[in-house]
Amino acid sequence: MMRYSFSNMVRIDSWRFNFRLIARLLGMLLVILALSMVVPVLVSVVYADGSQFGLILSGVLILAMGLLLRNFVGVGATFELHDREGLWYTLIIWLVVPIMGALPYLFTSSVHSFTDAAFESFSGFTTTGSSIMTGLDDAPKGLLVWRSTSQWVGGLGLILFVVAILRRLNAGAAKLYESEFSGTLQRRLHPHMSRNVQYMWRVYILLTLAMFILLLLGGNGFVDSFCLALSTVSTGGFMTHMSGLAGLSSYSIGVVTVFMFLAGVNLAVLFNLFLGHFRRVRKDDEFRSYGVAFLIAVAICSLAFIVSGVSVGQSLKFSVFHIASTASTCGFYTNPPAVWPTVVSVVTIVILFAGASAGSTGGGIKIKRLMILTKHIHNYFVGMIHPHAVMCVKVGGARVEEEYISRVFAFVFLYALFVIMGSFVLTMCGLDIPNAFCMASANMSNLGPSPIINNMGGALDYVALHPVGKWTMIVLMLAGRLEIFALVAALMRVYWKSR
Repeated sequence: MMRYSFSNMVRIDSWRFNFRLIARLLGMLLVILALSMVVPVLVSVVYADGSQFGLILSGVLILAMGLLLRNFVGVGATFELHDREGLWYTLIIWLVVPIMGALPYLFTSSVHSFTDAAFESFSGFTTTGSSIMTGLDDAPKGLLVWRSTSQWVGGLGLILFVVAILRRLNAGAAKLYESEFSGTLQRRLHPHMSRNVQYMWRVYILLTLAMFILLLLGGNGFVDSFCLALSTVSTGGFMTHMSGLAGLSSYSIGVVTVFMFLAGVNLAVLFNLFLGHFRRVRKDDEFRSYGVAFLIAVAICSLAFIVSGVSVGQSLKFSVFHIASTASTCGFYTNPPAVWPTVVSVVTIVILFAGASAGSTGGGIKIKRLMILTKHIHNYFVGMIHPHAVMCVKVGGARVEEEYISRVFAFVFLYALFVIMGSFVLTMCGLDIPNAFCMASANMSNLGPSPIINNMGGALDYVALHPVGKWTMIVLMLAGRLEIFALVAALMRVYWKSR
């Protein structure tokens, strides 16, 4: 039984829920979101594309909502955050922010229904990159910039904006940080949480600026370079042309490929790389596994294309690009070779599920989890042969607790369950089983517009998808971005019971 009051805390099932703090933090985030619309509005004005009025109206409404929550509903909040509040706040912002972010699509008449606007917005903020927009080549420049901006904002995590600027949270900041990266062990760049997140943002911004400048030097226009940099570093995948990246030069494709690979690397590793701590980078187990898996996948795909009659140069070039796009879960595509061997599809599916490194902006199950599972299974079979052997799972020289191993198994089980359930709903919406499975897997991994579905003989068409199918994809995008636990835990009845 819920009992509401106008006090600073709301009491729910005998435990106190800090409603005012949640409102204040959400308001701050909406204010930041409104400010992030400044660049899209300026681009729209410069290019006179007619979308500036819709963008301004959206920004004003988002700003008004943010100020209302921050300065009125959240006034007098005490900065005390419990574990369950952290998970609940994570779920709230990942619902409210994309819904508010859908306003520009509606007010610029780029889509014709709230479902389509929500699909595009959730796809952006979760960095999935699936799109229902057609005619991108003629779309307003300001709206294209907003699409990529939403991916960049959501790439590192909506909550980390608040953690970086609000030092008063103290221990609460750690709870928000853990809820944002639920299910993975994260290395900190600094003992103080606020400073740790600031370092992460510095690496993120530096990568974006570097890629933006390199693309400009390659002769790409401002809008294309800006949008592509934001979408790549965030591993989002939104593109500004219907042909994908097919119109880019070899130089630009090379730049995109390098930054896609880097976007799939743990930010802590990139931080050490920027500081010149190359020894730490070389010793990182997950980075080595990520690199080895990347090279093996490229070798297999290249060999498959060569055997099928594709030239060595084209096979190698496309394989490196394709595996970088899939492993990082960017989902970018370009013109593929005329022949597409089945083994390439198989490798793509494996890489799709494996995903990027933990602590990166990429999706998927994550390399670290797979390393832990592999080592645990290895120890299990060794234990069958040598019953008295004492073994433990170690990653990066540190022992992994049994509790965390159990969480990894639970995550993989839930991950597969979501994909299966999503595939089932899509088949009910009229898709055949292979396409339903590929589409559900791609969106659960936040990969989005992977060419795998087209090359397996299907059609990647989110526009014609039934509304029920679109909302199913939204749930999968959200579950994949929140790494399942925050979404499932907040919806369980036991979560709301008193301890």
